[in-house]
Order: sequence, then structure tokens, then C-alpha cells
Amino acid sequence: MISCKINELKNFMGRLLATDCFDDFLLEEAVIATYNTFTIDGRLKKEFYTSEEWNDPSVRPYSFSCWQDVRPICFSLIKGKKTPASLKFVLQLKPEKMNSLLAENGLSPSDETVKVLVVTIRYGAGGMSCTTGISLSGFSLDKTAEKLWDKAFLQFLDANKISYGL
Repeated sequence: MISCKINELKNFMGRLLATDCFDDFLLEEAVIATYNTFTIDGRLKKEFYTSEEWNDPSVRPYSFSCWQDVRPICFSLIKGKKTPASLKFVLQLKPEKMNSLLAENGLSPSDETVKVLVVTIRYGAGGMSCTTGISLSGFSLDKTAEKLWDKAFLQFLDANKISYGL
């Protein structure tokens, strides 16, 4: 797990909310504090879908909403002349992207019992930060997958010209 401070807030927020930069992620949770606190649970609701839709992977490929689908809603809650009091986004790398990243580095989700690769984005009085995390389905002392995710996320920031400090 690493935590990095984002140096250029406007650039980062533009990439997060107005481009497809983070579209390889799913939204687990969003908390946006402006004149109210808006909380979005990214978990898809079975009651909303017909049973056919719920079981059709082309309609519902994930358990959480794709960031690209929720991004415009978050943007509409944030845009304006005033800066939000605080923000928190918990994003998960899409499973196929996670599996590809692990496979490219000689790991597999089953070998490492990796469930998800997460990044938590926070904004508040201390500025903007991104913290990586990993969820395992079992106990492991091996930190290989965690270190891989930390390195991959920093490379992602570099590739997208997002300035940060550790």
C-alpha cells in the first residue's frame, strides 16, 4: 500500500472527471461533500434489473458500476464555482485489467488469492491523495501482488501526466 499526494489538483480532477483516464475502474463508493453530502454506493442493485438482465453478462458484466457510467453524475455534483468541502472515491480496477496485470507479471489471481486492486482518492483540508490497496480472499504473507499494484498505479499516474509526491 502506498499513499501519494497529488500535486496539481486541477489537472488531476480534469482527468478523473472529464476524460476516460480512469475508465478501467469500477466505482465502489463515492462521497461528495458540497452543500450536502452525496453518497453513491457503486454496488449494482438486483431489484432494478429483470432476472434475464441480471444474469446476462453483456448487460451486467460487473457487481459494481463502471466509473465511466457514474463519472458524469459525480462531475455534475462537483462542478461550479465553489470547491467541494471533501471528496472520497473508492475505485476498483476492472477484473479483466487486474487479471491481465497479474498475468503479465507471472501471477494469477488464484495463486495470490487476489480479489480486487483498489485505489482510494481523497480530497479535503490536507489536499488530494491516492492510496492503493489490495483485497485478498485468503491470508498471505506474500506482498508480491501488493507491490506490483503499487508500482503499476504509479506508472499509471506517470503515463497520464499526473504529478504526485510520495
